[in-house]
Amino acid sequence: MTTSENARSNDGLPLDVEIGALQGGSADLSRYAGQVVLVVNVASKCGLTPQYSGLERLHERYAERGFTVLGVPCNQFMGQEPGSADEIAEFCSATYGVTFPMTEKVDVNGEGRHPLYDRLTGFADAEGHSGDVRWNFEKFLIGRDGKVAARFSPQTEPESTEVVAAVEELLVG
Repeated sequence: MTTSENARSNDGLPLDVEIGALQGGSADLSRYAGQVVLVVNVASKCGLTPQYSGLERLHERYAERGFTVLGVPCNQFMGQEPGSADEIAEFCSATYGVTFPMTEKVDVNGEGRHPLYDRLTGFADAEGHSGDVRWNFEKFLIGRDGKVAARFSPQTEPESTEVVAAVEELLVG
């Protein structure tokens, strides 16, 4: 994807989208305006589920500097997030000590794709992949300006050099 195509995908800012909170009510993404946000579609029964630990450490490490992880449960990949909102919240808290915010369970691909992912998926990762989310734990980094700054594959660990460097760059800038 070219730079101009990436810029076009940012015409509608991701944080302008309404989404529900995991346990009811609104998650009102506009509350993250001016912050750096790592949006991650998550699942409780996936081989990548241990990434919750790294996501929580990343969240804790940078929260005081205006950073948050935003978990977005999704059951589209082999039914790996089958639980109710209460079950998801309990699993995340009890198993991984998750304190970062979580949204309602949504679709990230297909006809029922949530508008948040309509805005995110136009952005390409470093390998040039744009479009549909490939699997659980795909990561989208949003800068303080509300624009997508980076996209990372599901296999990229939350505390990898490339994710940490991108987060730190946005927190300084």
